[in-house]
Amino acid sequence: MTALSAEETRVLKHTLREAYMEVFPTATIETRLDVLEPNSYVAVTCSPSKGVDVTLDLSERLANKGFKVVPHLAAKMVRNKSHLHEIIARLNDLPIISIFVPGGDAEAPLGDYSTALDLLRDIAETDHKFTEIGVAAHPEGHPAVATDVLTGELRRKQEIANYLVTQMCFDADAVVSWLRSIREQGVSLPAWLGIPGVADRASLLQTSMRIGVGDSLRYLKRNPRLAARLMWSNEYRPDGLLSELAPYLADPAYDIRGHHVYCFNQVEKTEQWRHKFLEELS
Repeated sequence: MTALSAEETRVLKHTLREAYMEVFPTATIETRLDVLEPNSYVAVTCSPSKGVDVTLDLSERLANKGFKVVPHLAAKMVRNKSHLHEIIARLNDLPIISIFVPGGDAEAPLGDYSTALDLLRDIAETDHKFTEIGVAAHPEGHPAVATDVLTGELRRKQEIANYLVTQMCFDADAVVSWLRSIREQGVSLPAWLGIPGVADRASLLQTSMRIGVGDSLRYLKRNPRLAARLMWSNEYRPDGLLSELAPYLADPAYDIRGHHVYCFNQVEKTEQWRHKFLEELS
């Protein structure tokens, strides 16, 4: 592991303790989250196959258990303004103050909202109690959208949103370079850096291909030690990635607020790793 200064270690420990664990709704996920502290941060995804109601149902149960829940409201899964108002009314009755608004993975929208920006604009006009609204960001680009278009969208979204979450990335240099670039182009949203949790090889590669993390896969090819470790162990751990990102966490020029852990629902493994990694940092 890269040698860190005392300040870098302190900030890394803080951001890792406060990291969001992203999960997707399944029949067993609620009990699997019992390994987390009750006030832990949990983000709940919204998939085309399950829809927004399943996300809201799980978010409600977790919030009532004491978790700090961030439901994903995928724009393509919201039918119209009336549906949006129903969603907001339901969330307003819960101890939930933060939402995350991606465009969504569906090939076609269910209704009126085809982009996150469309939905954000209508959310801004509703009577909601959210103090935090997050949007997705893509350090390695998007398979269907040009980089300059993505940056322009972030500038427009920051008129409504107040934080961004980056897509999963294995390459610290790519993340840092991208952050430096968007800051220079006027994107000031505080950043939560998306990192893989402890994941088996199959889950990691499958998700990487789905979300278009091509550069990260090429990064693995350029780094044979990491690729070999993943191939031989059948498991990825983000220790090295976090150590490489640590020097930038306290730099105000980057405005990094923390980490968003894509754990692929392998909550137990990822939480065990987090505790062990924090102990090693002490």
